[in-house]
Amino acid sequence: MLHIGDKAPDFELPDADMTIAKLSDYRGKPLVLFFYVRDDTPGCTTQAIEFSDLEGDYAALGCAVAGVSRDDCIRHGAFRDKHGITVRLLADKDGGVCQAYGVVVQREVDGVSREGINRSTFIIDGGGRIRHILQNVTPKGHAAEILKLVKEL
Repeated sequence: MLHIGDKAPDFELPDADMTIAKLSDYRGKPLVLFFYVRDDTPGCTTQAIEFSDLEGDYAALGCAVAGVSRDDCIRHGAFRDKHGITVRLLADKDGGVCQAYGVVVQREVDGVSREGINRSTFIIDGGGRIRHILQNVTPKGHAAEILKLVKEL
């Protein structure tokens, strides 16, 4: 389990354009890394659109934003294009990064235990340290809440 002050787990994931993103790409500036359940579901769509709508505000603070789910690059591209999402969407198809960040949970659906993602957001500072961890987040208004925390860095 990760804690505030821990070094953020490194990652190397493809985005919707199949360009590799690494944690080291964001050295020297804050990164908001949000983990979401699945492309094109109501809550995840709301969350990604709100982060996209505020992307200019984040950029003005020198902060990058990226979303991570277990969907593949092709699904990310379709999701991005359908909804005009501008934040970078990273594909963690094998779930290794989700595991490293501790966002994988077991949920019971119709009496069957299934692996899922706990909607979580990590604010990582320019030195690669975790400054904030928010778990079980509500999608609506979450991007604005995170922006306030980034302003305090």
